Amino acid sequence: MTEDELTNIEWARQREALFAKEAAELELERKRVLTELNGRLWHTTHPDRFTSILTSHAILPEPSIPDGERSFTGGGKEHYPYVRTLGGVSLFDFDQFDPDTYHDKCPGCTWAEFVPYRIKWGCSVWIEIDRAQVAPRLISGLDLVAKQWSDEALGHMIMPYIEAAYLGPLPRTAFKRAFLVRKDDSQFHPLEC
Repeated sequence: MTEDELTNIEWARQREALFAKEAAELELERKRVLTELNGRLWHTTHPDRFTSILTSHAILPEPSIPDGERSFTGGGKEHYPYVRTLGGVSLFDFDQFDPDTYHDKCPGCTWAEFVPYRIKWGCSVWIEIDRAQVAPRLISGLDLVAKQWSDEALGHMIMPYIEAAYLGPLPRTAFKRAFLVRKDDSQFHPLEC
């Protein structure tokens, strides 16, 4: 082998080692944050959007966010997230959630893209929602899957069983607490809500 080929091989090995280290660190952080989220009902958002939520006193089903900045809108309206088509707010319901069992049941689900934070943002705000307060307008994850099937809306994105829907604007009075998590920062940063 030439010296250039050996240099390229060494560079590739170092790059792969770095990727493996970053993936392992992210997985540790995911487990740590998931421990905090487990058993509760949550909405996650970008810190800038959290400020807008506080200003409007609610999480809005249709906030003024361009589709290009929303999750799973690239396929157009006929493939918008299912909860959005219902006029609802998407929530994560981590009640009795086990990531390994869930992966076996729903291997294509993208929940890990959101926990501990949106990878493309490098941070996220997690807002805990008072389950009892929102119960009258809440569709559970199980019921949401059944509704999607009965509506024959299978072209719309959903995170089966862990995505719940609150129908309408979710009032700020239903927020129990909020915190910020960031890449390369092991702290939960409490936020006023």
